[in-house]
Amino acid sequence: MRSSRYLSAMPLTLIFIIFLACSFASSGAKWAYDGPDGEHNWSSSFPFCGGAFQSPIDFQTQLLRYDPNLPPIQVQNYNLSTNEQLTLSNNGHSVQLSLPSHMYISSLPHRYSAAQLHFHWGSSNLLTGSEHTVNGKRFAGEMHIVHFNSDKYPNISMAVDKYDGLAVLGVFIEIGEFNPAFDKFFKFMNGIKYRDQKIQVPAFNIRALLPARMDEYYRYDGSLTTPPCYPSVLWTVFRRPVTISQKQFLALATALYASYIQESATVPLHGNYRKPQLADNRVVLVSFKDGDFTWMSWGILATIIVASMLGLLLIITLVWCLLRKRSNNEEQKEKTNGYKLAEKEENISKV
Repeated sequence: MRSSRYLSAMPLTLIFIIFLACSFASSGAKWAYDGPDGEHNWSSSFPFCGGAFQSPIDFQTQLLRYDPNLPPIQVQNYNLSTNEQLTLSNNGHSVQLSLPSHMYISSLPHRYSAAQLHFHWGSSNLLTGSEHTVNGKRFAGEMHIVHFNSDKYPNISMAVDKYDGLAVLGVFIEIGEFNPAFDKFFKFMNGIKYRDQKIQVPAFNIRALLPARMDEYYRYDGSLTTPPCYPSVLWTVFRRPVTISQKQFLALATALYASYIQESATVPLHGNYRKPQLADNRVVLVSFKDGDFTWMSWGILATIIVASMLGLLLIITLVWCLLRKRSNNEEQKEKTNGYKLAEKEENISKV
């Protein structure tokens, strides 16, 4: 799957030229999710954002292909000691929690070491803020745990633009029961209300943020979902969402600002998700099979039902026509026999 990546297929000279263009364009370039710097204008300053193999995408049923060789996701050293300190920050686009590189994914061809995790969400009035969607369904939020290929690159800065540089674990978030794992850092949100504010928080078990089942997921090649949008990400998005309470979600969706503390006009930080991008003939591998229709779109299901009904109607019509024809043949045969019998009797009477 990696060999078909967009970057790997490009001539090295072209990669270098585009990389320089992106570097010059992005130095000092601003971006946002709406307004004049919104995602509809990202590609003018960040060319890759208008390129191929972008993320997120909608996991439509027709894109999915079951791969029995996909192993369960295995992570190492995710249970951090409370003696460690992590940096929680507001970067103006999201909440970000730094992660130590001794955390890593061990079930991929290379060792991918952790760098940070961050979130995407809607607003207090719009509980639909996930970036990836499933047959058009958008979840309340989405968490991304970002890792870099530490077998080949010394840090995330060196890996971010490489075709095999990054691996991201995506987790859908739904509103439901209170989640004590998320509260380990949600309770510190007031310390990072404004852009560029950061605080130190005690480390905890990061594995507790992930779904209980890590053997069911979507897998595809894509990009960063924010500028500069490098197509350098091996995506693993878990099928099963995790839940947080309504109160926890509001702490995320209403407590933060995208503006600096010294600015007189505050800009709320919410709705920080990118719209689904074109699939670009990509196939999404899935590690699970369904015996029911839980991952089949209603459109496809309706088509199957209608086609089945039409097929049944056609069969009934054919059977009726055959029976009618048979009945007509029998009637004709009886009439013919009757005529022959009458003719025979008439001939006998003449003798």
